[in-house]
This record gives sequence, C-alpha cells and structure tokens, in this order.
Amino acid sequence: MIRVEQAHVQVAAVSHAGMSGKNNEDRYAVSAYQLGPDDPTPALVAVLADGIGGHRAGEVAAELAVETLSRSLEDSDGKKPLAELQNAVSKASQQVFAYAQSDMGRQGMGSTCACAWVIGSRLYTANVGDSRIYLLRGDSIQQISKDHTWVQEALEQGVITPEQVRGHPNQHVIRRYLGSPQPAQAGLGLYLNPGESEEQARANQGMRLHPDDILLVCSDGLTDLVENEEILATLRSQPLDQAVQGLVDLANTRGGHDNITVIGIHIPPPPPHPVSKARRWVRSIFIGLIVLLVVVGLAAAALQFVRWREAMQPTPTPTLTPVPVLTSTPRQLPGEATLAPTFTPTSRSTSTPERTSTP
Repeated sequence: MIRVEQAHVQVAAVSHAGMSGKNNEDRYAVSAYQLGPDDPTPALVAVLADGIGGHRAGEVAAELAVETLSRSLEDSDGKKPLAELQNAVSKASQQVFAYAQSDMGRQGMGSTCACAWVIGSRLYTANVGDSRIYLLRGDSIQQISKDHTWVQEALEQGVITPEQVRGHPNQHVIRRYLGSPQPAQAGLGLYLNPGESEEQARANQGMRLHPDDILLVCSDGLTDLVENEEILATLRSQPLDQAVQGLVDLANTRGGHDNITVIGIHIPPPPPHPVSKARRWVRSIFIGLIVLLVVVGLAAAALQFVRWREAMQPTPTPTLTPVPVLTSTPRQLPGEATLAPTFTPTSRSTSTPERTSTP
C-alpha cells in the first residue's frame, strides 16, 4: 500500500497513563493509504497494543508490536486481508519474543493487540488478548472482538455468570498474547450477533460499513470502568474528538487504575457525485423545455377561459332605431299655382280639409 496524508474516514485518538502513577505502556498508530499506484482504493489501518511486563518492558513490547504490525500491513497489497492480518500478528509476536530473549531483564514481556483495517468501506479485524473493538451502528453497540482471557473461557463454559465477570480476580489473566514462545494466533472473528460461532464470526469479515457507523478500538483501561451503554451515549452525543477525550476523562474520574487508550473511527456519508458540464447543460435545456411547456399550457388555458366567459354572456336584444320619413316638395313649374294643403283643427273630429289654390 502507498501512504497518503488524508484518511477517507474521520479519526480521533487519545492515550493517557491513568491516575495510578504507572508508566503508559499503551501504544497505538493510525495510518492512511491507497492500495497501489494503479488502485486508488483508500485504506486505513488502526493498531493498538497494551504492553505486559515490568521495568518498562511492557511499553517496549507494545511499541515493537505496533511498529511490526503497521509495517507488515503497509507492505501488503490488500488482496488477502485475513491472511495478511494473521501474518502480521505472527511476525509481531516473533519480534517481541526474540527481543525479550536478547535481554534477561525483559524476558516474559508481551503485549495485547487490536487491529481494525478498513479497505474502502469494508472492515477486517484481528485481536490478541483483551484489547477490544466495538461497532456502533444506529442506537446499538456491539463488541465485535472476543477477549482471550480466563474469564471469557469460563463464561463460555458456564463456570461463571455474566454478573460475575466484572471485578473477578482472574479478569486480567490473558490466555493469548504477542511474545509467547509459540507465535500467537490472531482472533479473526468479527462477532456481529451474540452467540455466533467462530466460523460464523469469521465469515463476517469484510462486512460493509454504513454511513455514520463508528468503530472504537480501546484498551482494557477504558472497558474496566466504563459500561457499553455509556460508551454509546458519549459517542452519539458529541463530536468524535470530544467524545474520545470524554471517555478517557470518565475512566479517570472513576479511578483510572490502568492506562487508557481510545481510537474512534467515524464513517462519513458518501460525497455527492460530481456533475459534468455536459450533464449540467442537458439538465438546463430539459428544465427550460419544461418551463416553456408550462407557460404555453397556462396561456392556452387562459385563452380558453376567456372564450368560455364570452360564450356564457347573454346576447343583447337589438334596439330599433326609427327611420325618418322623407318628404319632398313637388316641383313647381313657372306659371303654375302651388297647391298647399290647409288643415283646420277641430276638437276630437276630423274633416276633409278644404283645398284652396293660390294664384
């Protein structure tokens, strides 16, 4: 893989020594990549290690584990994630064991580890010991790694009940760690549902992450003191960087008896697809045609309405205009007498007018 500067997911991480005064033996690394020069698929590797052993041996083991795991995965191409995770865990375990054998004061040192590898939108995980990986999806939280501890084995075999786990004297007795004489086997189960077998959990590897999912990788300094429901409420109510710091502060207010390391990974919504100039031009023409059709339709509807209103109005009755009676004066020839009718009015009776002639 090729290292890049910007991760394709949001990441926040905090590591604190706790309140007991001991050295911080936790180590972590978060690295962003693309798979290859011809493959721009983004990838993110988050690795956490919790060292075991006194006299500063634990922090040396944890740092060696983180460095070996990160370098081994960086040298891979991401084609076979589970095989590459197992190979990286084996190499880290051998490196820690060899370093311990070279110095008598560091014999017996070791480290837990938890690794989340996000390739594109798919998740692959591996863990050894009691460092954990959680998945927050919606309003639920699920531990997707399985502890390699005495308590976990006793719980599965029915020796103890879930109520007896917290505070049990063997709670921190781990069964598997990096630096053991035999290279540690990575836990490759990704447990999405309670009661899943190891085979079922392994088949979940490569699951597709959803927008707004949150992955939490943490050491037992957090989970010993903070309940799952409190982790969920904190991460869903605050921005990621503030929530991660808030979880560490909460563990410290309750005693902080161990080192506390928290890595939060938030899956953002996908970016909008860019629209090309040609598509924008076609879209503009299409919208313009729709607007034109709407305007023409409205104009036609308005014209039809006007015609309908005119047709519904009553036809006015025509008014008869009296025609004037034309009279003409008879033509008079020279030497002729003009006959003019003379009317003599009488009351309520009529008579034939007398005819007179004027010379």
